[in-house]
Amino acid sequence: MPASTADSSPDTDERYRSIVALHEQLARCRRCMAAGFSIESPPVIQGAAGRRAYLYGQAPGIVEGAAGEPWQGRAGRTLRAWLELDEATFDATFYCASVTRCYPGRVSGRGDRTPSPAERRLCAPWRVEELRLLRPTLILTVGGFAAGAIVGARTLTECVGKNYLVDDAIVIPLPHPSGASAWLNEPTNRRRLGKALTHARRELARLDDPC
Repeated sequence: MPASTADSSPDTDERYRSIVALHEQLARCRRCMAAGFSIESPPVIQGAAGRRAYLYGQAPGIVEGAAGEPWQGRAGRTLRAWLELDEATFDATFYCASVTRCYPGRVSGRGDRTPSPAERRLCAPWRVEELRLLRPTLILTVGGFAAGAIVGARTLTECVGKNYLVDDAIVIPLPHPSGASAWLNEPTNRRRLGKALTHARRELARLDDPC
């Protein structure tokens, strides 16, 4: 199913020569803090040039913010189990990114704070540049914000279980594996997830196929 990136216009005209140069600048990014938002970690960065699979989540959690590495908590373990990858293979396969790059902090009694639309816009240029430099052949989105940013989906129900094509990359939306959402309580949604994971595992296997 063809699609175009939903919010691909960067807030800045800055372009980078390499992923290394982008990482150097991203590590110093304080755009959200300068705009008055409360964040509780530096940007979380993991990935290298040449990665053909791009994993796009919502935001680092408290464990990821402290470790400076993505997918270190229970959600990461669940995601790797879904994809049938051990941690070393997972780390070697994906360039990991997210809609916002810093741990946004907690909301009293409600878990992690949801990044605001303004914060998501401030972080969007990093994704634009990463996709330009990497030109991945496979993109997995994790959660509703990520699916909305990449394929314009309004809900998980409308996109999980479908494949999209964005700039020559196959895009496969997944729900978030945190367990905080009740979305997977519905049997129909679990079937959607099963279909999406079948697609994802198939495309991951193709990354290693020289033919």
